[in-house]
Amino acid sequence: AAVWLIGFPVLTQVLADRTVPWWANVAGPPLGLVLLAAVPAAIRGASGLNRRLARLLLGPTSGQRRMRALERSRHVLAAENTEALRSIERDLHDGTQAELVAIAMTLSLADDALGERPDPVPDRLSVLLARARTQTDDAIAGLRRITRGINPVPLDEGLGAALRSLAAGSPVPVDLRLDLRERPDPAIERVVYFCAAELVTNVARHSGANAATAAVVAAHGRVRLTVTDDGRGGAFPGGGSGLTGLGRRAEAVGGTVRITSPEGGPTTVVADLPSTV
Repeated sequence: AAVWLIGFPVLTQVLADRTVPWWANVAGPPLGLVLLAAVPAAIRGASGLNRRLARLLLGPTSGQRRMRALERSRHVLAAENTEALRSIERDLHDGTQAELVAIAMTLSLADDALGERPDPVPDRLSVLLARARTQTDDAIAGLRRITRGINPVPLDEGLGAALRSLAAGSPVPVDLRLDLRERPDPAIERVVYFCAAELVTNVARHSGANAATAAVVAAHGRVRLTVTDDGRGGAFPGGGSGLTGLGRRAEAVGGTVRITSPEGGPTTVVADLPSTV
C-alpha cells in the first residue's frame, strides 16, 4: 500500500486517468512515506505485546520460577558440599594425619634415645621433645582450622557474639551495628555468619579500604546484612572474590544478594534473607 501511494502520481499519468483529483496526486506520496515508516513500528509493537501476553498466559508462575531457582541452588550446593568434603578429607589425610605420624615418629626416637644407654643424652631428648611439642601444636591448629569450616565455634554463643568476634579479628576496622530483635534459625545464622566472614575477608584482601561498616537487622521475619567499605570499588560476581558463592548460599535459603560497587567506591553488599527456612 505504501509503494502504491508513493507511485500514485506516476500511475495516474501512465493510465491517463483524468478523473483523479489533483489533491490525490499531491497527498499520495507523503501519505505513502508516513505509512512506510509507521507500519513496521506498529507491527513490532503489536508483536511485543503478543509476546508479553504469551509469557503471562503460558510462562511459569512465580512459584514455579522460585522452585526452579531453588533446584539450581540445591544442585550447586550439593556439588560444592561434595567438593568441600573431599577437601576436608584431603586436609585430614595429607595434613593432620601426616603431622600426627611425625609426632609418633619423634616420640619413638625419644623413646629410643632413652633406651640407648643408662645415661641418655639430655640435649638430644630436649630437641626431640621440643619438636614433638611444636608438631602437636601445628596438628591442633590444623584440626581447629578444619572444624571451623564445618561448624563455626563462635556461633555456639549466638549470632551477635560470633559477629563481634569476627569484627574484632578483622585487619580492617569494622564498625559493627546489630539490631537482633528476633533470633533467626540456626541455618540462617550460619548463612549470615559465612556471608559476613566472606565480605569482611574481601574488604581486607581486595578493596584497599581503610574502614568498613557491617550492619545486621533481624526483624519482621527477615534478616538483612549490609557491609559497606570505602575501598576502590569495582567488585562484581565472578571476579574471583567469592561473591558468586555468596549469592548461591543466599539463594539456597530463599534470599538475595545485591552488589553496588562503582569504580572508585564505595562498595555496598546487601544480603536479604528470611528468618526461617
